[in-house]
Amino acid sequence: MTGQPYLPAVPAGVVPPALLRRRTSALTWVAMVVLGVGALVIAGLILLTGGPVGAAVTTLLAAVSFPLLIAVCFWLDRYEPEPTRYRLAALGWGAVVAVILSFLAEQLLFSLPGTDAFVDTAVLAPLVEEFGKGLFLVAVLLLRRDQVHGLLDGIVYAGLVGIGFAFVEDILYYTSALSSGGGAGLTVTFVLRGIMSPFAHPLFTSATGIGVGIAASTRRPVLRWLAPLAGYLVAVLLHGTWNGSSFYGSRGFLTAYAAVFLPLLAVVLALAIWARVREGRMLTAALEQTAAMGWNRRDEIRWVARLADRMSSRGYAKRQGGKPAAQALRAYQQTMTEIGFLHQRAVDGTAPRDLNQRMGVLLQHADDLRPYVILPPPRPAVQGPYGGPSGGYGQPGGYGQSGASGPWSPPPR
Repeated sequence: MTGQPYLPAVPAGVVPPALLRRRTSALTWVAMVVLGVGALVIAGLILLTGGPVGAAVTTLLAAVSFPLLIAVCFWLDRYEPEPTRYRLAALGWGAVVAVILSFLAEQLLFSLPGTDAFVDTAVLAPLVEEFGKGLFLVAVLLLRRDQVHGLLDGIVYAGLVGIGFAFVEDILYYTSALSSGGGAGLTVTFVLRGIMSPFAHPLFTSATGIGVGIAASTRRPVLRWLAPLAGYLVAVLLHGTWNGSSFYGSRGFLTAYAAVFLPLLAVVLALAIWARVREGRMLTAALEQTAAMGWNRRDEIRWVARLADRMSSRGYAKRQGGKPAAQALRAYQQTMTEIGFLHQRAVDGTAPRDLNQRMGVLLQHADDLRPYVILPPPRPAVQGPYGGPSGGYGQPGGYGQSGASGPWSPPPR
């Protein structure tokens, strides 16, 4: 170790833009168009119902409640941040698709004979709304399986979907309260929904997210099907309990709020934080293994696997090479994180069938970025579980030099 910074072989200012961007698929464009059209339809209905002034007031009030919740979701999702387009898709699905599906289904089910206000509110509405929100999680699991790695991803996606749904639902409730009760009615509704319970929908749907996260990380075929279903049923139960408690007056609602839902919120947050800490440990262990296979340097691991060191290293890169250097390092850290988690899935036996192809693409992207990477001066490395310095990047082992040759085999233990 010389104490010199890990300087790039090519000036950071000439980083090819293509290395810093990810391609947008046709499915993403279709989703954006559908969500955009749906959002315009909902906005039009809100304008027709509340008028321009009422729509502006209720939308602003609804927007007050959720920046903190969104920030919490993003804070939890720091090890391998989901792509921005997927985060926006989760919010958009909850705000548009889930709302429209729920509205249409509820209009049909509420008109069936034999139902009453309690059944509609405490049974049918939770069944429909949690189904509409949970569809996004199932769609991601089926169509973009590589975006869900475990509990934390499931909770984050579920939280964002729930936030989107609650945002539009709050606008509708505020509009109704303003038209029927004026300023006083709007104030009471805002306190109940915007201050006391903005977390409700994210909390309900997090149960489905936990089930999807378990399905994504298990090797048991039965559990892959049962876990999302069980999560959905728990979400419906929580939602139904919340809605049903209002039929027992303010005392019934406040009792359920304090005795059930606030403790559950704390449990889900604690579970998410535990999952995040676990992800960090798994990432460190996985990168130690890939370093032993010659795919990365051991002295890089701390700058990828420790959140505080990630940020400090980007600041160092920016000081040394400007904004392009920081962008290159961020892209490199993200790519190495994906390599680590994909390798861990291989070790756990939950890797996709095209493991070698995916790993080859990631390794090639890392190799393309590496000449532009600036890291702080290395420190004496802590001896890893495999001992000795790591080999060169091109040494054989595991998936092969390019990731496309030969079957996968675990590193030596």
